[in-house]
Amino acid sequence: MKRVFALLVLVGFLSLTVSFLAPPSASAGTAPTIISPATYPPFGANPYSPLVIDSAGNLYGTATTGGRHNFGTVFRLTPAADKWVATVLYSFKGGEDGDLPYGGVILDGAGNLYGTTTSGGKPPCSCGTVFELTPSTTGAWTKTVLHRFSGGGDGGTPAAALVFDSEGNLYGTTLNGGAFNEGTVLKLTPSSTGKWTEKILHNFGSGVNDGVNPQGSLAIDSSGNLYGTTTTGVYNAGGVAFKLSPDSIGGWKETILHPFGASGDGKGPYGGLILDSAGNLYGTTISGGKKENAGTVFELTPSSGVWTETVLHSFTAGTDGKSPYGNVVLDSAGSLYGTTAYGGSAGTVFKVAQSSGIWREAVIVNFGNQTGDNPNAGLVFDTAGNLYGTTVDGGTNGFGTVFELTVSRGRWTQKTILNF
Repeated sequence: MKRVFALLVLVGFLSLTVSFLAPPSASAGTAPTIISPATYPPFGANPYSPLVIDSAGNLYGTATTGGRHNFGTVFRLTPAADKWVATVLYSFKGGEDGDLPYGGVILDGAGNLYGTTTSGGKPPCSCGTVFELTPSTTGAWTKTVLHRFSGGGDGGTPAAALVFDSEGNLYGTTLNGGAFNEGTVLKLTPSSTGKWTEKILHNFGSGVNDGVNPQGSLAIDSSGNLYGTTTTGVYNAGGVAFKLSPDSIGGWKETILHPFGASGDGKGPYGGLILDSAGNLYGTTISGGKKENAGTVFELTPSSGVWTETVLHSFTAGTDGKSPYGNVVLDSAGSLYGTTAYGGSAGTVFKVAQSSGIWREAVIVNFGNQTGDNPNAGLVFDTAGNLYGTTVDGGTNGFGTVFELTVSRGRWTQKTILNF
């Protein structure tokens, strides 16, 4: 199978870090394809991150490798008549420029893109960067590095997308670094001169109940509270869901909302959390559950300061899928949609919906080879209710795909709109 395994770029990192950055290969033991510079996939290869969509319906995303220098790309897909036009907005150069853009990008109101690279940046650590891409009237995009991580107190190895608050500050997580080298939550504040200042809001590993190694993106509520997950914990291998609340003097307080790993519970929340309008949280775990240790979809509900977890679906590793690594998304009816990296034929897109108080899962798509393999990221809706996502592998060239799912009378149709 043609595959550029993104973790090859992380040879210089700690082996512990590598184990968190990607699911195991579906073809374990198969050597990755070695690609010559002349045949680097031009639009990138192996997208692990979700897409974002702008008001015009353009899609933006990242690919971990490939591009002009084989250090990954930021790309755009523009709808045009009956096709989509792909454009590479930036090809990473490696070194101080950054490489391995694992976490995806976000948009601000002016159309600028913000993201992270998991590797590259500040020597000798190569612990990642935060970057901005700014469009010009000529169509060219200018890249600015906002922060290069040292791997020390400022964190290292960011693997998730960023999130904005209402004042234009950026928030994110790092897998490693910080006071205990177990990861951080960080804030980046812009100044009038264009310089961004980083502040660490939380150092993971600070107590026996704390989580470590956050890989998912953060959610933020209207009060500025942050919500997220860690893949594991200090003494809790199942990971945790957490909340960070700002106080009146500039500090932040962590609250553990749920420790994962009890019997029947999920384990290993790699994706982040999402909020509904009532303040409930939803997420996924890659293992655990009530059946075949194949992962879960869960809900966290607050009441008088106490959060209660409900497992909405336990995957069986069969036709319903296995190991959801990405976030879920909500539609207007309160149904949840997501992906599993495995199960089905080669991963799935699923829907979890409530009827008469009971949550049930239905598989929308089974992936396999030409249609893509192993979707690792969450999905995004457009205004018409169509879904878009990525697969890490498969497609015509074997380097992954971008796909569109359109619905008519309750039936979903899949279309590949980019083969990497």
